[in-house]
Amino acid sequence: MSVDQNTIDKQEVLGHPKGLLYLFFAELWERFSFYGMKALLVLYMTKHLLYSDDKSFGVMAAYMSLVYVTPMIGGIIADKYLGYRKSIFLGGVLMATGHFFLTIETPLFFYGSLALIIVGNGFFKPNISTMVGTLYEEGDKRRDSGFTIFYLGINLGGAIAPLLCAWFAEIYGWHYGFLLAGIGMLVGLLVFKRGTQLAVFGDKGLVPDIKNYEKKIYGLNKGGRIWFLAWLSVPVFALIVKFNEFEHYLVWVASLFLIGYIGYILTKVSVKERKRLLVAVYFTTLYAIFAAVFEQAGSSLTLFADRNVDLIGINAAQTNSINSTWIVLLAIPFAMLWTFLSKKKSNPHSAIKFGLGMLFLGLGFLIFGMSAQEVNEYAKTPMFYLIFGYLILTIGELFLSPIGLSKITELSPIKYATFIMGVWFSANFYGHFFAGKIAKLTTVREGETGVFSKGFFGTISETITGLSGTTANGDNAEAFQQLYSYVSVYANFGVITMIIGVVAILIAPIIKKLMVGIQ
Repeated sequence: MSVDQNTIDKQEVLGHPKGLLYLFFAELWERFSFYGMKALLVLYMTKHLLYSDDKSFGVMAAYMSLVYVTPMIGGIIADKYLGYRKSIFLGGVLMATGHFFLTIETPLFFYGSLALIIVGNGFFKPNISTMVGTLYEEGDKRRDSGFTIFYLGINLGGAIAPLLCAWFAEIYGWHYGFLLAGIGMLVGLLVFKRGTQLAVFGDKGLVPDIKNYEKKIYGLNKGGRIWFLAWLSVPVFALIVKFNEFEHYLVWVASLFLIGYIGYILTKVSVKERKRLLVAVYFTTLYAIFAAVFEQAGSSLTLFADRNVDLIGINAAQTNSINSTWIVLLAIPFAMLWTFLSKKKSNPHSAIKFGLGMLFLGLGFLIFGMSAQEVNEYAKTPMFYLIFGYLILTIGELFLSPIGLSKITELSPIKYATFIMGVWFSANFYGHFFAGKIAKLTTVREGETGVFSKGFFGTISETITGLSGTTANGDNAEAFQQLYSYVSVYANFGVITMIIGVVAILIAPIIKKLMVGIQ
C-alpha cells in the first residue's frame, strides 16, 4: 500500500512531525543501553577485572573513540546502499548482541562485545539522527527545537540508565547491569519497527536504489553482503580495543580517509555547498575539542567521584546520570527558548552558540577544580560542586551539541548527508581518543609530579584549587595526592576551553558569512 506523503507531513504531535516521537523513543532506549553499559565499564574493569587505571582508561578511550569513528563508514553505506531504516535495524541487532555477550565473563566475549557495540553504533547512530533532519524542510524554524527535543530523548535514556543499571549491578552483580542494558536496546528496536509499521516516516529512509540493492552475488543481495561483512569486522575492532596502545595509528588512518573523502566531496559540489561544508568541518573540530574535555565523565570523573567526592545517596557509577538528568530538566525550556527567540528575531547565530557552549564547558570544569577549596580531612570534596559543575557544563552542551546536530543536517550536501553526519560523530572519535590522554594525566605515579603542578600551569592549579603539588602529607597523603591530580587537570583544561570559546565568539561573523543564509 502506498503512503500519501502529504498526509504523513500533516501528522503532528506538539507542533512537530509525528515521526519525531518514534525516533525520540527509539533513541531513548538505545541510549539507555549505551549509557547504562558506559556507566559500569570503567568501574567494572578497575574493581572486578582488577585492571590498572592506565589499562582501564586505555580500553575505555579506544572503545569510546571507535564507537564514533564507525558512523563515517555506516553513513557511506546508508547513503549508497542500505538507506537509513535498514542501517538502523542492523545497528540495533549488533548492539543488543554486544550488550548480552558482556554477561559472559571471558576476555574473548569482553572485547568481542565491545566490538559488536562499536560496529552496531556505526550503523545506528548517524542514520537515526539524519532521519530526524529529513522530517523538516530546509529553513523550517522548528528544526533546532526538534533536535533539542530529540536530544532530550538521548538524555532521558542517559539519566535513567546509570541509576538502574548501576543498582542492578550492585545488588545482583555486574552482569545483570549489562543484561538490563541489552534489554533496553531491544526495546528501542521494537519502537522503531512500530514507527515503520505505522508509516509515520512516510517515504523517508528507504533503500536509495532498490534495483542495485537487489543484485545478487553468490545468492546474497547487497544487504546480505553488508550484514556478513559487518559481523566479519567484529574481530578486527576487538583486537584494536585490546591492543589500544596502537590506536594512534588508527587516528592517522581515519584522518587521512576523512581529509581525502571530504576533499573529494568538495570537488563535486557547488560553491555554496562547499562553503557550508567547510563550516560543518569547523563545527566538527570545535565539537571534538568539546568532547575531549567533556568526556572525562565516564572515565576520570567517575573515579574522581568514587575516590574524592563525599557522595550522598548515590554511588560513583550513578553519578553518570547527573549530566543527563540536568538535560532532561533543561532541554524543553531550551527548545522553547530557541523557538521564542526565533519569533522575536533574537536567536543567537549558531556560530555564537558554539562559542558559548565552549565557555560554559570550561566554567563547569573550573567548578570541579574549585571543589578542592572545601576538601575535608579525608580528601573528600562536597558533592554540591560535582552537581553544580555538571549543571554548568550541561548548559554548555545544550548550546552546542543539539544545535550541531541540527546545523549538520542543513549544512550537508543532500547526496552526502549521512556521511557528513558520520563526520560530525567522528568528533567523538577524536574527542574520546584525547579524553583518554587527558584522563591518564590524572593517574598518580609514585615519585612523579604532574604537568600541571609547576610553572604557569601550577599557578593556575593553585589559584583555582587552593592546593599545590606539595599539599599531600599526613595520614591521607595518598588520597590528597590523587585529589590534586584530578582537580589540577580539571582547572587547567577549564581555562583552556574558555579561551577557545572566546576565540570562537570573536570569529563568529566570518563563520556566519560562510553559512550562506543558514542561521
